[in-house]
Amino acid sequence: MAPLTIQQATKSFGEVRVLHGIDIDIDDGEFVVLVGPSGCGKSTLLRLIAGLEDITTGGILIDGKDISRLHPKDRDIAMVFQSYALYPHMTVAENMGFSLRMRGANSGEQHRKVEEAAGILDLGPLLDRYPRQLSGGQRQRVAMGRAIVRDPKVFLFDEPLSNLDAKLRVQMRAEIRSLHKALKTTIVYVTHDQIEAMTMADKIVVMRGGHVEQIGNPMAVYDAPSNVFVAGFIGSPAMNLLKGRIGADTQSFDLDAGGALQFDSALDARPGQPVILGIRPEDVTISDSGSPAVVKLIEPTGAELHVNLDIAGTELTAVFHERLLLQEGQDVSLAIPAAHAHLFDPETETRMSAN
Repeated sequence: MAPLTIQQATKSFGEVRVLHGIDIDIDDGEFVVLVGPSGCGKSTLLRLIAGLEDITTGGILIDGKDISRLHPKDRDIAMVFQSYALYPHMTVAENMGFSLRMRGANSGEQHRKVEEAAGILDLGPLLDRYPRQLSGGQRQRVAMGRAIVRDPKVFLFDEPLSNLDAKLRVQMRAEIRSLHKALKTTIVYVTHDQIEAMTMADKIVVMRGGHVEQIGNPMAVYDAPSNVFVAGFIGSPAMNLLKGRIGADTQSFDLDAGGALQFDSALDARPGQPVILGIRPEDVTISDSGSPAVVKLIEPTGAELHVNLDIAGTELTAVFHERLLLQEGQDVSLAIPAAHAHLFDPETETRMSAN
């Protein structure tokens, strides 16, 4: 176990800079998820930590020691890749113990560490099998076991669940979290899936275009996104982001496209102020009186009802947990509490208030 510090890290490929002065402090034993859209630089940053890419400027410290210029094998890091990268001609036990054998560990130590890792990951009955005889989830556990036997200071996971089906991804999320609780080792985990980030992380790092947009506890980031990008990226369905102005009474919001939204109390802004208004879909409710809207599309998911609504030409998404008897084309009234409104500056797109 060890803390990990990234200090003003940059990475350039020729004239193209893909990481711009990244600063992240990761505590000893913390589970940190790097999340963002494709091309945001999260996998590149992970590869810098692993030593698979050379850092351009800045530093990477593990337990206070700068390892940014060390060879990957000297960094005391273990990495689990998206592809399982198992040797097909080796058994599960041989795959898991391969790195120990390459480091010159004796057969007794190899056997002990493989058995310990197999016990943690419930792989004991599979040690004599070959990768072709395993399911996708079992192969991923073998890849994790291969990392565990090294007893590293830091684990790196590069989108390890992308090749699994939806049900197995849910199961593996729980298994990785359980593994982290058992080992108490620092983990840096990369994903583009914000549901993975929200459910697994102690701390998430939201990235875009090689920059860090926000760092924090998952629920803190969800409840108070620092800017429009984070607001739209974290959450599924995404936050509604509407352009307009605060009404004269500050209890209404005039949409640029026409129409208005009514609130139960005053918004934290001055009358007539241009803002981008953010509303989480789950904060919208149907009421007897409120903001008029028309039901455009209904998507039942079983536990929830996703509804696309039209407010004078502006689209709004709502999520209802109750089974409402709605029909497409139906007129409804919406209630939106001012306490759940998020206000962003339309020029800078940064958060204005935290109602």
